[in-house]
Amino acid sequence: MRTGKGRRSVLKFAVAVWMVGAMVGTGVVGVPAPASAADTVRGLQWYLDALKIPKAHEITKGRGVTIAVIDSGVDATHPALAGQLAGRPGAAPEGSPQGWVDRDKEAGHGTSMAGLIVGRGGDRNRQLGIAPEAKVLPIALSGSGGNGYDGEVARDIRWAADAGADVISLSIGFEQPASVRIVEAVQYALSRNVVLVAATGAGGRTVNSPANTPGVIAVNSTTRSGGLARSSVAGPEVVLAAPGDEIIAPVPTVVQDNGYAVASGTSQATAILAGVVALVRSRYPDLDAANVINRLIRTARDVGAPGRDPEYGFGAVDALAALQRPVPAVEGNPLLAAGAQPGAATAAPKGEQTEGPAVAIKVKNKTGLMVVGVLCLAVVVGAVVLTVVVARRRRRRTPPPFGPEPGGTLVGGPGFPPPGYVPPPGYGPPGGSPPSSSDFAQHPHPHQPRPQPVPPFPPPASLPGQPGTAPPQGSGGPHQR
Repeated sequence: MRTGKGRRSVLKFAVAVWMVGAMVGTGVVGVPAPASAADTVRGLQWYLDALKIPKAHEITKGRGVTIAVIDSGVDATHPALAGQLAGRPGAAPEGSPQGWVDRDKEAGHGTSMAGLIVGRGGDRNRQLGIAPEAKVLPIALSGSGGNGYDGEVARDIRWAADAGADVISLSIGFEQPASVRIVEAVQYALSRNVVLVAATGAGGRTVNSPANTPGVIAVNSTTRSGGLARSSVAGPEVVLAAPGDEIIAPVPTVVQDNGYAVASGTSQATAILAGVVALVRSRYPDLDAANVINRLIRTARDVGAPGRDPEYGFGAVDALAALQRPVPAVEGNPLLAAGAQPGAATAAPKGEQTEGPAVAIKVKNKTGLMVVGVLCLAVVVGAVVLTVVVARRRRRRTPPPFGPEPGGTLVGGPGFPPPGYVPPPGYGPPGGSPPSSSDFAQHPHPHQPRPQPVPPFPPPASLPGQPGTAPPQGSGGPHQR
C-alpha cells in the first residue's frame, strides 16, 4: 500500500477472512468419505434460507436481467456458470482484457462474485445463484490502467451502462473520497436507468469509493446471526446490509481443485445483494432504477439503531418482501435526497454487533469424521497470523504498478484485494502491495468433485445494439432507458 493507513487494510483482511478454516483447510480436502446433505455446496449456502430465496424463486429467478460484474473477470468454463454470461468473449472496454477469463489466479474473485449472483444450480453440488436466470456481463480490470484506478472503473461503469446492464456490481474499493470521474460515471449510469451496488470496505474507518458515491447502494456485511460483520465499515453512506459471512462460491480449479471455496466480506454481501436487485428488476420490469432502490430500502428489515443508521443503513435486505410488498412510487432516487429515510422499514430484533462464534464450518462425512476449528485454536492461530501479517506488512514498501492518484489509498476485500482475494502478479489492488496467499487463503469445499468439462455453451445472451446476435430469451422487460 502507498501509505501506512493503507497497509492497515492488509491486517484487516487477514482478520476478516476466516483464518482458522484456512489453517486446517488442507486437512479437510483429504477427507475421503462422501459428504452429508448438509455439507454439499447447496447445504453450505446458508444465506439462501436466511433470505428466503427458495420462496423468492417461486416468483422470479431474474430472467431478462443483465448484471455487469466489474472485477477480475469470470471463469466461463466453470460448470456453475456455463451459459450464464452475457455478450461475447471479446467484448470489453477499450484497453481492458476480455472478461470471460478470471485473471485472479490466486482466489478467483470475479468468478466467485458471478457465481453468487447467477450460479445456475441444477444439483446440490453446484452453486445456485440468487438470480440464476439472469446473466452476468463480466468486465475485467486490467490492473495497469494508465489513467489510474478510478479512471478505469469510471470507464467500465460507463461501458456497462451503454452495453445494456440493468445492474452494476462492484465488489471493489478505493479508500478515498469519490473522484469527479467516478461521480460523473455513476451519474451517467443512473441516467441510463442502471442500479449500482458497491462494497463499503474491509473494516476501515471510512466507506470506500465507489460505494461512497451518491446514488450507489453501499453494502455492509452481516453474519449468520444477523450481526454486523467485522469486515463492514460504518458511515453515513451505508444503504443496506446483506449476508457476507462464511460464503461458499465457485472458483477456478487453479485456485481449488474441487472448484469451490469459502470466504467472508462485503464483497460477498455486495454480490448477493446485486442478485436481489436482479430479482426485483425481473419481477417489476417497468420500474425505473429510482423505484427499484426505493423498493429495496422500504422493504428492508430495520435492524441496528431505529431508522437509517451508519452500520446497517436502512436495514437488512429482505428479498421476499421486496418482491411482494406494496410500495408507493417515488419521483426520484431516494439516495440522492438529503436525509432520506425508508419510512416503511419493518421492525425486527436488533442484530448482535459481533462476528459470532469463532468456529469453522463443520464438514462431516458419513463415518463421523469432522474437521472443526475450535475456539481455543482460533485464539492461538489468530495470534500467530496477526504477528506474521504485521511483520510482513512492515516489510512492504514498494507500491504496485497500478496505483491510486496522490492522496488515495486502495483497500481490497470489498475491493482489491477483497476478503479472500489475492491478486496475481501484475494484477493487484490499485495502490496495494500484493499479499502472500497465506494472508487471504480461502477455504476449499472438500466434497465438491472437480468440475468436469462442460458441454458447448448455449448461445450467449446478446447485448443491446450488438450486430449479428439474437436478443436474450425469456420474460422480463427490456432495459429501461
